[in-house]
Formats: sequence, structure tokens, C-alpha cells
Amino acid sequence: MKDVFTIKEALSKIEHFCAYQERCHEEVIQKLYSMKMDSKEIDTILVQLISDNFLNEERFACSFARGKHRIKQWGKIRITNELKFKKINQTLINTALKEISAEEYLVTFHTLAEKNWQSIRETNTLKKKKKFCDYLLRKGFESHLIYDKVKELETDSKQ
Repeated sequence: MKDVFTIKEALSKIEHFCAYQERCHEEVIQKLYSMKMDSKEIDTILVQLISDNFLNEERFACSFARGKHRIKQWGKIRITNELKFKKINQTLINTALKEISAEEYLVTFHTLAEKNWQSIRETNTLKKKKKFCDYLLRKGFESHLIYDKVKELETDSKQ
């Protein structure tokens, strides 16, 4: 990698970076700093990327939420936290979460929960419940959903 980039070279490189996959402003800024661009140059490049629609924070947030839910099966809490970590504002996070229908969300949750419950080879019921809850909390699902599911699965396994 070169040491010094002109604004034009950096813009071209970053356009490819953004075209390859949706990016948030923070990722682009970090990439530009790694290319040794100063903040004035970074601002110029960001303005250009936004006006050319290479960079769109709402599009990024929506794509991120859909992808992480469908592919990694993350819950809304984990998605929200990851977006906050990427410095996405709450309004955009709320818009992004609307990309996941309530029906799809619950189907994913129940499928994941049942699969996980079956996979835990723990004879101690208390330990099994803890492992189950910890797993789904790490995935970012809401605690009320998890605890209701534990009760349901526990009742089913006793019958």
C-alpha cells in the first residue's frame, strides 16, 4: 500500500471499499485515517461519497440489521448494541429494526431456541436452563422471550 494518496486516489479507493459492501461512516473514516488522510481531506471525501450515494447510513443500518438477523440469527438487542458501537444514531437503529418483521423474528427465535435446547447435553436441569438462557442472551434476544421459552420447553420435556 502506498504511503501518500491524493484526494482523488483516496476517493477512488474508498468508492471501491463502499461498493463492495455497505459501510457506515465510522468504518470509512477509520479506513481513511489508515490511509494517512487528514481530517479536512476526510471531510471532503465523505461529502463526495454521500452525494454520490456510495455512503448512506440508513441503508447501511437496514442492511446490517437484516443480514445479522437472517444470517447470524442475532436478536434485536445485539443488533442495536452493534449499531451503537458503529456510532449509528437511535433513529436509524429504530428504522433498521423495522426491517425485521415480528413474524420472522419469532420464527427465528423459536427455531434457534428449540435447536439449542436439544443440543445441550446437560443432565442437571438448572445448568441446562442457564446454558440455554446465556446462549440466547448472547445472541441478543429479549429476556422475557427467553424465560417464556424456557418454561415452555421445560413443561414439554416433563411430559
